[in-house]
Amino acid sequence: MPTSLSPRSIGWRTPAVVLLCGCLISLLGFGPRSSFGFFLTPMSNANGWGRDVFALAFAIQNLLWGLGQPFAGAIADRFGTVRVLSVGALLYAAGLALMAYATTPLALHLTGGVLIGFGLSGCSFNLVLAAFGKLMPERWRMLAIGAGTAAGSFGQFLFAPFGVALIDGVGWQNALTVFGALLLLVVPLSLALATPPHNTQAQGSAAAAPTQSLTGALSEAFAHRSYVFLVLGFFTCGFQLAFITVHLPAYLIDRGLSAQVGGWTLAIIGLFNIIGSIGAGWLSNRMPRRILLALNYFLRSCAITAFVLLPASPAIALVFGAVMGLLWLSTVPPTSGLVSLMFGTRWLAMLYGFVFFSHQVGGFLGAWLGGVLYERTGSYDIVWWLAVLTGILSALINLPIVEKPVARPAAAAA
Repeated sequence: MPTSLSPRSIGWRTPAVVLLCGCLISLLGFGPRSSFGFFLTPMSNANGWGRDVFALAFAIQNLLWGLGQPFAGAIADRFGTVRVLSVGALLYAAGLALMAYATTPLALHLTGGVLIGFGLSGCSFNLVLAAFGKLMPERWRMLAIGAGTAAGSFGQFLFAPFGVALIDGVGWQNALTVFGALLLLVVPLSLALATPPHNTQAQGSAAAAPTQSLTGALSEAFAHRSYVFLVLGFFTCGFQLAFITVHLPAYLIDRGLSAQVGGWTLAIIGLFNIIGSIGAGWLSNRMPRRILLALNYFLRSCAITAFVLLPASPAIALVFGAVMGLLWLSTVPPTSGLVSLMFGTRWLAMLYGFVFFSHQVGGFLGAWLGGVLYERTGSYDIVWWLAVLTGILSALINLPIVEKPVARPAAAAA
């Protein structure tokens, strides 16, 4: 039984409507959290905190986002997507609104860390991509996944300068409240991404296993060497992205550039990520996905090395943003594509959730180490070079991945 649903079978939820609503959810989910780096300085100054306090809140957020993602994915796989997206959006919105009034480190960690972290696990683009994998026709699946990823990037492009303008115009507290209000739009948009429970695999992917249990899917995946390599390699993506998202604006200010340069650099990352994500989705159908991932991680290391060694200037910062933007989330289409290729779409949201958990463990360390090492050394240099090293290691880890469906002798015999 094919997973993708025809326009006739889903009524008003045609592939175009599903794609549009899913992209809007990705935009709204990814946009506010990509601009959190601009709140580091005003919140820290207002409350007398060091950078490590805000960095730990963002690190907790990344870790809990990753920790909650497999559970949110499993619930969405079993009971459908709408409930998970709606609850996640409500938690995310509450975290943003309450974060505006956090006056102690504990309050910040509970709101900006715990609430937003678990909220993101329920309404981030990861669940949107899994829904695309189940609802979109197979020939459009990788392109739709690329578009959903690109929409998150467009959210970063919009919310980075928007966040700076809001902070300058109405203050950082009101800016967070506005972000929280916008997140409520996810609830009605999620209706378009309703997936039937207990969905079966798509044709052309792994051998169908409609009766496979959750524990059976986990056992199969973690016994598969290529899946383990994929999980380990995705750690680097989170490490690099979280560190840059949180600390790049402050790093540029430390090097004598303005906050506006930081805002436009993150916006450029978001803009070029649109090209990179769609391009990665297109290339994922035309070249080995493991090679695409290895190239991405290696080129990131090259870009970071050049950025750190070259003198600081607005032009160099913007060029760095453009290069990193092309590589920013272009790991997502080949990664999610490999998971669906190897195991099918029955437990796609959950299995991709475990890959993403590795990403968020990396994000926790990237955000947290950036703050801790800055407070201890007065510099971000150590973390920049760790980002280079992990990029090279992930490039090597992805090369041995085998791109074929997992062998299921019992299913084949049946």
